[in-house]
Amino acid sequence: SVPAQAFEIGFWWAGLTPCTSGEPGPVKSPAFVLKDVPEGTRFTRLKLVDRDAPGFDHGGATAALISSTGIPAGAFSYKQPCPPSGSHTYEWTATALSKKSGGKLATAKARREYPE
Repeated sequence: SVPAQAFEIGFWWAGLTPCTSGEPGPVKSPAFVLKDVPEGTRFTRLKLVDRDAPGFDHGGATAALISSTGIPAGAFSYKQPCPPSGSHTYEWTATALSKKSGGKLATAKARREYPE
C-alpha cells in the first residue's frame, strides 16, 4: 500500500496593515492552503506562535473544515504579528480534528518571517 502523505499547511501575510509597535491588534485570519488533510477531518484548530516571543498569546480558532484544500481568509480573528523591533518568525500550527473538541488526527506547521 502507498504510505499516507504528511498533512501540510501554507499561508501568506497578504492584506495585513504593517505593525511593528509590539502592540498587535485583532485582525482577520489569512487564507490557509491545506494539503493531504487526513481522512475523517471535520475541524481544523489553528494557533499562531511568535517563535521569538513564545509567551505572547496571538490566539487562533477552531474552524469547520469546508474544503480539504484550504480555509478562506477571514474565517476567524487573531492578534496580528507585530514585533517591537526587527522581524520575528511566526508559526501557525494546524491540528486536524475529527470533532470540534478533540479527536486529533494530525498536526502541520508553517513558519514565515514578519515583516518579510
